[in-house]
Amino acid sequence: MNLFESIFSIKSQQEFNTIALEIFKYQYANNPLYHSFCKHLKVVPEAITSIKKIPFLPISFFKSDAIKTGTFIPQQTFLSSGTTGQTTSKHHVKDLNIYEKSFLQGFKTFYGNIEDYCILALLPSYMEREGSSLIYMTEVLIAKSKNENSGFFLRNEAVLVEKLQKLIKNKQKTILIGVSFALLDLAEQHKIDLSEVIIMETGGMKGRRAELTRSELHAIYNYHFNTKNIHSEYGMTELLSQAYSKGNGVFNCPPWMKVLIRDVNDPLSLIEEPKTGGINVIDLANIHSCSFIATQDLGKQNKTGAFEVLGRFDNSDLRGCNLLIS
Repeated sequence: MNLFESIFSIKSQQEFNTIALEIFKYQYANNPLYHSFCKHLKVVPEAITSIKKIPFLPISFFKSDAIKTGTFIPQQTFLSSGTTGQTTSKHHVKDLNIYEKSFLQGFKTFYGNIEDYCILALLPSYMEREGSSLIYMTEVLIAKSKNENSGFFLRNEAVLVEKLQKLIKNKQKTILIGVSFALLDLAEQHKIDLSEVIIMETGGMKGRRAELTRSELHAIYNYHFNTKNIHSEYGMTELLSQAYSKGNGVFNCPPWMKVLIRDVNDPLSLIEEPKTGGINVIDLANIHSCSFIATQDLGKQNKTGAFEVLGRFDNSDLRGCNLLIS
């Protein structure tokens, strides 16, 4: 079994640790920027015997440099969203098959067979720009659902509401994935019982509405949609994997992804649960980019490895995904 195949066959923490250390050595040797970053920290591969010792590359480097492991022409370059004048992140993807393998197997891990669902997407801010990894993922999920009712909805909420009512009547399992402000508009403008629908918000108020905490926003959704739990997706341009929450803002990762929490005052040190700190992500699917990323998100983790996103560092730029705080 090669390294790529082993990533999506992980069944234990020990297997994860072993493969993560292999990928670290591979990226140290073949990713020029990550190599320089590690050398600057005086880190050598021989000294890295635990995933907790692996250096995490600050996510801001995706704005200034091409983060590549090896030399290749990208099959796709995903771009982060941003307001006018902001520098956007660029994720150069060597092989889209890896991204598709990651999000399809990740979806199956948390929700089962994609063909059991109708996928409805309310993602106006992402549809209105190019290079969105979220749009790419959603397009594939819609196609893989093989449901004639699956699709995107842009500026046609009335049609969306009518379709939702039809799907509910027919007892069709349905996921409505939406950007936060668009779901808020839907909730306030259309009274509809979506208690039988999985509502999945992707974050992203983007200054469209007054900033709300995640708990406040979900409370509004639950009240207007007659739901008990709002699901969430935690992903970003710089990653090829997603974590999911099925309620209360508590996220879990697929087997090839892991979150660690770093000290806000000492970014090279990790802290134990349940203290708040910066979110570091290990995404083994990012084998051709960098699998070890220090995000600008704040969070905390429990003993099971599940985590919450509590906000962002004050000096960080606004991001398209998961601007919410809890």
